[in-house]
Amino acid sequence: MMHPFQNTWPYETVMGDIYVSKCPFCDAENVLLPLKPSELQVIAEGKKKRLVFPCCRNVLTIIDTDRDYLLSDIALRNNKA
Repeated sequence: MMHPFQNTWPYETVMGDIYVSKCPFCDAENVLLPLKPSELQVIAEGKKKRLVFPCCRNVLTIIDTDRDYLLSDIALRNNKA
């Protein structure tokens, strides 16, 4: 199943912590997410996860994940080329 690219956001796992290089809402850099690596597998298996960004308190629901991207229920990127 193809997921809309505008609903994805890249993440990295560093020593057991999950980071995004930039917040999709407030542009804060190197944001540590309140998410455990073990939760990524549960999300990939079909469980949704509500995620509150600690930098700005914006909320999104993660509906899927892979090794590089989180998939949200809302657009996180603008559609400009």
